[in-house]
Formats: sequence, C-alpha cells, structure tokens
Amino acid sequence: MQQELDRSVETLSGQPAPLYFLSYEITEERTSYARASFGALAGRSESERRLLDIDLRVGSHDLDNTRPIRGRGGGGRLRLSRVEAPVADIDALRSTLWFQTDRKYKEATEQLTKVKTNVQVTVQDEELLADFSLEDEQQSIEDLRSFDLDLAVWEDRLKRYSAPFTQAAHVYSADAVISGSVVTRWYVNSEGSKIRTSEPRVRLAISALTKADDGMELPRYESFFAFDPSGLPDDATVLDAVEKMIRDLAGLRAAPLAEPYTGPAILSGRASGVFFHEILGHRVEGHRQKRDQDAQTFGRMLGEAVLPEAFSVIFDPTVTSLGPTDLAGSYRYDNQGVRGQRVPVIQSGVLERFLMSRTPIKGFDRSNGHGRKQAGFAPVSRQSNLFVEVSQLRSEEELKQELIALLEEQGKEYGLYFEDVQGGFTFTGRTVPNAFNVTPVVVYRIYADGRQELVRGVDLIGTPLTTFSKVISAGGDIGVFNGTCGAESGGVPVSAVSPAILVSQVEVQKKAKSQVPLPLLPPPDGSGPVPQSFERGGVR
Repeated sequence: MQQELDRSVETLSGQPAPLYFLSYEITEERTSYARASFGALAGRSESERRLLDIDLRVGSHDLDNTRPIRGRGGGGRLRLSRVEAPVADIDALRSTLWFQTDRKYKEATEQLTKVKTNVQVTVQDEELLADFSLEDEQQSIEDLRSFDLDLAVWEDRLKRYSAPFTQAAHVYSADAVISGSVVTRWYVNSEGSKIRTSEPRVRLAISALTKADDGMELPRYESFFAFDPSGLPDDATVLDAVEKMIRDLAGLRAAPLAEPYTGPAILSGRASGVFFHEILGHRVEGHRQKRDQDAQTFGRMLGEAVLPEAFSVIFDPTVTSLGPTDLAGSYRYDNQGVRGQRVPVIQSGVLERFLMSRTPIKGFDRSNGHGRKQAGFAPVSRQSNLFVEVSQLRSEEELKQELIALLEEQGKEYGLYFEDVQGGFTFTGRTVPNAFNVTPVVVYRIYADGRQELVRGVDLIGTPLTTFSKVISAGGDIGVFNGTCGAESGGVPVSAVSPAILVSQVEVQKKAKSQVPLPLLPPPDGSGPVPQSFERGGVR
C-alpha cells in the first residue's frame, strides 16, 4: 500500500489538476456465524474478505472535489464503490491499487470542475470554510489478533438457548445467533500516517416474536457483546434471559393496547441511552452543522444550556468497557487516520463542542477522531461511546415518586415506564419534520397508587428541542446499549451508557399493526410453532 501510494502521489501531484491528498484503507473481516431456531441448527457460515477504500482529493484543503454540489439535484457523494481487494497476493493487490487510483483520480478531476462551477453559480456560503483539515501524522502498527470461535461448541449452545421456545405455543419465531469476527484495518496516507488495527468482536443475539389477537407483532430481543467469546455470559445467564423473554411475550399478548399519550415518563438506562443517541447524538455530528440541507438543530447553540445543570454528555471511543460489559463503540483510530479522543459535548448542561471528522466547521478546524464509516462508504462525523453523566443521581424509588408527583400536578391518570427498547431512528434534514422515534418493546403504565401495568403497541416520538427541555432528573441503575448505527457512511458499532431519566412530558403514538391474522393451524406436536418472518431497522 505504501509503495503504490508513494508512486501515485509522485505521478499525480505533477498533473494539471494536482492531487493534494491520498489515503488507502483496506478492511479485512474474517467472520464465523451460526444460527439455531427452536432447538435446531438453522445455518452456519465462515467467510473472509477484504474491501479497499480510497480517499483521493484534488484542488486544495480549502476547496476540493468532495465539496457537496448545492442546489437542486446536489448533495454529497458519500457512497463509494465497493472494491474487493485480494486477500493474499501482493502483486494482485498492487494492480488493484494502481487501477482504482487511476479511476478515482479521473473522477475527482471531473468532479472538481463541477464543484468550481457550482460555487460560481449558487448563492455564496454564509461561512467560507475549508473542505479538509490538516492533521498530524500517526504511526501505529498493532499485532494481528485472532480468536477461535468453535462453531461446533456454539451450535450446541445455540440449540439449548432456542429450545425453551418450543414449549411456548405463543412464540411464532425464535432464533439464537452467534456472530464473531476479527476486523483488521490497514491505513496509509500521503501525510505520512501508517496504521494497522486488529480487533476481535463477538455478538450473541436471542430474538423471538409473538402476535396479539389483533395481529400486532410483538418482538423481544436480548443481545450480548464482547471482544472475546470468554466475555459472553454463561449458559445460566442466557437461559434466564430466555425465560424472561417467554414470560414477557406471554404478557404482551394479553396486555392492553396503549393509546396516544402525553405526560411524564421514566426511561430505563438502556432506553435512555437510545433516547440520547437519537435526540442528541446525530445532531452534534459536526458535518451536519455545515450542510445546507440539514436542520442544524444545535448549530447555533454553542455556549447555551440545553440540559439541566447536573447533566453532562461525553463521547469517548478510548473506553473499552464499563465493568464487565465491553463497549462496541470503542476504537483507537478512526477511518481518517486520526486517534480517537474523549469529547465532552455537553458539560454541566451547556453545549460546548461537536463530534468532528476532517470536515471543518465554524469554530472547529480540526478532527477529534470521529470520522467513521462502514467499508465502502466515505467517512463523516459519527458517534462512538456515548456517556450520560449526572452529578445528582436519584434512587429508582425516588424517580418513581417524582413521576407520581408529576401525575398529580398534571392531572394524569398514569405515567409510563420504558423498560427496554429495540432501537430507534431520527430525521435531521430540513425537508422532513425534524423528529425522532424510539421503538420500545417493554412498556408499563405507572399509576398514582404505584401500580404497574404492562401495555403494548407504543412508539416514543417527538422533536428534539421540546423533548430535551422536559428532562428533569436521573437515577437508578446504569444501563448499556450496544448496537449498530446506520447513517450516511453506513453501519458503525456504537454504545450508549446512561442512568434512567425522568422526563416531565413525552409523546407516544400507536405502533404500526400487521394485517396478517394469527395462524389458522395450532402448533405441531413435538416441534416449534408456525414461524413467521419479521423486520426491524434503525439503530439495532
């Protein structure tokens, strides 16, 4: 990679449209996967692949070929071509690098002409900002990592984890999945950086689905993440989670359908983590403060209080675990060769900074190590490990009593408790409502006398500024959500760590309902119920 990069820079820097920056990144992923359903093996696979990404820039740091075309039909070119790289032969790899670099250079010079024309014929930017930041050279060559995910052993475990669902006639689909991978990245750029990182990851996921009498699909999920199989829970812990899922699904089938509601609510630590990820996290990603099609919710709020004084929000990819729980959003270097850094976005309730890639914005001309992407995409500023820190934590009971006091104050019959969530999604553009949707799977009503009642069919919705202004206090246990966040630069692993929070007013709407009725046939004797497919999306 370094040899081809040096050769390309020497040749292309002397062209009429000179290259000023070039980087190569090769991402290798070796993956093992197995799935069991209702106590039987349903699939297994092992794979190895390498993908090549090239960032080639012509022009200058102030104006280059990557600047989005403004106006109708404009927008950035964030998706790159998915280029498979050879996994062994050096000569074949050099040939791939040579040919793809030549192709990228020709595309870049053509795009730069379009950019320059667009700058001349569109309204001048409010702020003349550079397209690419200057960063320090980084050198780090880590040892290659590996782990043995013994699929034969795990297939037996997955069968045991999914077998209890065969005894639950109300469960229509049930899967236990193990997925382990070693992701190795090689990165070089024309500024002198040379980086190799190698990281194992493994995820165990249990999912199950039932349906209510009215056709509403009711899912439950449990997932466990670790950097090594030894970090996953033992069989007893997983089977306890499975039994709870079965009980929850039975309760959800019989639970009353929730009605649209506004009023006070408590979000558990996991639910709160997703809440902050969707409402805040995407809106403090730096590139969104620069794009004219983005709503820029917090773009002009630096130095202003956006949360109660007790609240701080930090993004820190350098933290690898919280107690026994590994954090999926940790990394050492981002996809632009910048070291991952701790970024206090909100301190004592005040918005102080944004998550930065190498795309400068007003007041922030350097990256803070959050330029991230999935292989095959162009990097933008993305979230890592999100930590909600609160200086004055209440107990779980104190939060509940605060909620009950709000019920009397607001004249409400009940409040809501969001125990667990599937994920969520949000919209940050100007052409659609700037809103969010967190998708709970276990929700309770809390009445003024302290009673709790399970309900179903709830979506937590709202707009960011209004909802943030209703956050009051936090307490209870710290929850961790490990998932995958999808956005312009593909899916990247993220984590969210938060205590439970009390919100004085939330809004919920009814969840979409399937029109497919319950199975006509009873479950077959001695095997699982009739399986039915289901979909999910957003942050998982």
